[in-house]
Amino acid sequence: MSRIIKSFLLSVLILCSSVFISCRSVRQPSSVPEPLNYSDEDIVRNEIERIDSYLETEPVRALWRAQLLGHEDVLERCFSKVQILLAQSIDEKNYLDAKKYYKSLISVRPDYKVENYSYSQIEKLAGADVPGLSEPGTNKRAPSKISECMHAAVTIWVDRGVTVKNGAGYADIIIGSGFFIDERGYIITNHHVIDSVVNPKYEGYVRLYIKLLDDNITKIPAKVIGYDSLLDLALLKVEITPEYVLDLGSSSDLEIGDKISAIGTPVGLEGTLTSGIISSFDRKLLALGNVFQIDAAVNSGNSGGPLIDKNLKVQAIVFAGMLQLQGLNFAIPVEYLKQELGILYGHGEVSHVWTGCFGNTKREGQKKTGLEVQYVLPGGPGFMAGLNPGDVITSLDGRQITSIDDFNFLLMGCESETILECKYISNTGIEKSCLLYLEKRPENPSLTIYESDLLMNSFVPLFGMKLIPSSTTNRNSYTIEKIIPGSAADDLSFSENDTVTVLGVNVDQKNKGIITALSTKRRKKAFLDVAINLGTGFDGSYYF
Repeated sequence: MSRIIKSFLLSVLILCSSVFISCRSVRQPSSVPEPLNYSDEDIVRNEIERIDSYLETEPVRALWRAQLLGHEDVLERCFSKVQILLAQSIDEKNYLDAKKYYKSLISVRPDYKVENYSYSQIEKLAGADVPGLSEPGTNKRAPSKISECMHAAVTIWVDRGVTVKNGAGYADIIIGSGFFIDERGYIITNHHVIDSVVNPKYEGYVRLYIKLLDDNITKIPAKVIGYDSLLDLALLKVEITPEYVLDLGSSSDLEIGDKISAIGTPVGLEGTLTSGIISSFDRKLLALGNVFQIDAAVNSGNSGGPLIDKNLKVQAIVFAGMLQLQGLNFAIPVEYLKQELGILYGHGEVSHVWTGCFGNTKREGQKKTGLEVQYVLPGGPGFMAGLNPGDVITSLDGRQITSIDDFNFLLMGCESETILECKYISNTGIEKSCLLYLEKRPENPSLTIYESDLLMNSFVPLFGMKLIPSSTTNRNSYTIEKIIPGSAADDLSFSENDTVTVLGVNVDQKNKGIITALSTKRRKKAFLDVAINLGTGFDGSYYF
């Protein structure tokens, strides 16, 4: 079973547990950032010093904070610095960096333009050589029938030498699947298949190869070009010209019930084809976005293989299956791959971005109307930009936002140190706009929030309950002010005005979870005094 699925099931198991466990004492941060008061001269002076320090190491952050400060001379200094970096990136043909610098400059000053280059030209140059993103109809090696698709798939071999168990040596080999997306030898697979190759914590012997369907003896050396551990994708390169290359499709062409086929190497059986249907589009098994549920048979070794439609185009990348439960298998939509292929190809490791917020899709009846902000991390980009709980984001970078999936999909194609314009309806009903700075998403967002904010505030993103203090003598005693629908608290029948006392919190580094022990009286449980555990993973689908 995939590591991602294990983590998901562990989270559910902890969530539903009602057996009390001993936890560590409750910790609180020594201080929590507050909004800057730009009318205070001392605060302004300190902020200018901070901006100047950012100018050397994080110039786009400096530009963003200078815009928030509103001092024209400071802003001009920062703007000029980023202009210089943009010019250097263009001269060096580093168009990915040029793209983020250009986007940040025009977000601050919409009428800004570089002589001889529009932003759209830079954007086109950044994607010009990216494998898999060629114009439709230009793939001269596209298969014309399903049997030819089999030859566009490969077996991934990760040779980790010999492992010794009980005095005997065994070959330590990880087998996965992959497929060609470019005639220059570029291959897509899962990150978890090649993790040992790129993981700095792995110190053993490791070699990466592929095998072709019509030659299961020759091991062809491969190298990792880029990888994304969060979306479980990787881009490889081999020095051969493939016989066939698969085209990347568009999941907008699919509907639930449509037939699909998975190609891979289950349990070492090369060139295996299984067929089924799309069972669902919206399973939240990754920290970002939704994955497909399919009923095509998937086994160990299928990871990284293509999921193709009736037109022989790749619609998803197989990444996980529940081996003990038939028909519960999952694949990553091809749109996610296409959105970040340029970064995989140009910058290697993909570092996702965020704004330090938590929220969910706002609905009016059955209609999706935006992204509702439910929590803002103190000191984070959203906090500094002025976002507040209850605000509803409707546009990002000029594109309509109707859901959290829209927002996170846009972020998949962005790099850290970028400024984007955001439009939203405030919690008072007023239409507003702000500039959001995209910083690197922390490895463990839940843990970052728990360590950075007051416990009663962090319970909103962690467990879905907003707390207010209820005792002057016991600082760990609270009353629930609000329950977020669909959250852990909602699932466990908590209600507004229920009382909770936090007995302790345990950060489980091994299983990447936070477990909180509570004593509570719940209205829906006849106000009986019970002890209960709440658990959450280090990451989740509703951080943005």
